[in-house]
Amino acid sequence: MQEINQHKTLWYIADPMCSWCWGFAPTIEAIRQRYAGRLTIELILGGLRTGTKLPIANQQRQDILNHWHNVQRMTGQPFQFEGAMPEGFIYDTEPACRGVLTASSLAPSLTFPFFSAIQQAFYVKQIDVTQPENIIQIAANLGIDDKQFLQVFSSETMKKKTLANFGKTKRWGIGGFPSLILQNNENYHLLSNGYSPAETLYPQIDKLLKSA
Repeated sequence: MQEINQHKTLWYIADPMCSWCWGFAPTIEAIRQRYAGRLTIELILGGLRTGTKLPIANQQRQDILNHWHNVQRMTGQPFQFEGAMPEGFIYDTEPACRGVLTASSLAPSLTFPFFSAIQQAFYVKQIDVTQPENIIQIAANLGIDDKQFLQVFSSETMKKKTLANFGKTKRWGIGGFPSLILQNNENYHLLSNGYSPAETLYPQIDKLLKSA
């Protein structure tokens, strides 16, 4: 197997509660498998909706569900629409993002599996992943010690790290998710901003790798 070039990194900027990121899940997994050993693939949590304290209004819920239907039609990803985002649901993605970073800090190999598990829980199983107890249970299901997870998840250090991820996303000018940026040394190339199938992205990645 070809040795990983640590100077070539594919940055995946996403949010586990972003429906288009859920639609993109098969694409990023295919890319991870195809370029294993050729690219370091890193996840940055974007912070789709953070800090809100108010439940979503009925019209907003309908607008979001319309987006979900569009994602399903385009990508074929499964959704459970009936009963999604029930009355009183507060759509704050910060806890889920912090959960992914917590899992990543405790078990780096579980970064992407945990991200996927959060997505599955929210979009398919209708688990409220804004609630810490549900995030902790997802971690436990993947073999992460729940007490250790809670300690790190609740720490000021992890809260600051989560905000730092959001800040990097803004500094890079990323306004939509999912996004892919290929870094070669100090050079950054925006590959995609929004959903794309893997077959569309492969030639772009291959071209940049050859020219790097």
